Amino acid sequence: MTETVLITGATSGIGAEFARQFAARGCDLVLVARSPGPLEEAAATYRALGVGAETIAADLLEDDGLARVLDRLRTAGGDHRAPVTVLVNNAGYGLVGPFADNALEDEIRHLRIHVEVPLALAHAALQSMRPRRSGTIITVASVAGFTPRGTYGAAKAAMISFSRWANPAYGREGIRVTAVCPGFVRTEFHQRMGMETSSVPAALWLDTGLVVREALRDTAAGKAVSVPGLRYKTLVALARVAPSSLVARLAARGR
Repeated sequence: MTETVLITGATSGIGAEFARQFAARGCDLVLVARSPGPLEEAAATYRALGVGAETIAADLLEDDGLARVLDRLRTAGGDHRAPVTVLVNNAGYGLVGPFADNALEDEIRHLRIHVEVPLALAHAALQSMRPRRSGTIITVASVAGFTPRGTYGAAKAAMISFSRWANPAYGREGIRVTAVCPGFVRTEFHQRMGMETSSVPAALWLDTGLVVREALRDTAAGKAVSVPGLRYKTLVALARVAPSSLVARLAARGR
């Protein structure tokens, strides 16, 4: 059966790269993003390659938008739409200011997009995956989840912890759950949040192709956590044993 992959934040950055690599494997796509124009352009590109591509223009922080994506994930194939076999939770953004300097509403929305929304989508996906005893849930987290890195790191740590639990818990039912934890990636992410990155060493930048290739390899291997890039694997290992004060100082310099 052809895989059907639903990707949030599918028109740029890591999400767009997931779409490209899954399409290259012959998978059908369900592309989710806020802007209809870029969505339809992306879908047309994949359809021209012979890949099925649905679109859902939805703001996942709005009840209606989230509900439409949840409904698609719960589809079991009875309404002439193929069930989603792979969910990629990728949508998200960062806040440049420290926690106490940001508006509380901004912090709550930030927490929702990185924790509440991916948990809701994973829950819906499991409703159709469990009866089939197969499926894959990938959540784009961050190496920030291994460090004291403000509320962004805290949110990503929550999803890392969830994946570490859910992967063995649902692995018994044939479902893989993986948190992908990149560091600095060459996308629009940092520019959109207004973060200065000129001091980040060139060696710490990853390209989206490598991130997604390693993510898919680790997911296929059944890993609960994927840390793309040897340098970041080393940094994560050091973060686990280094003094917290040192890790916090270093983490303050980057994503």
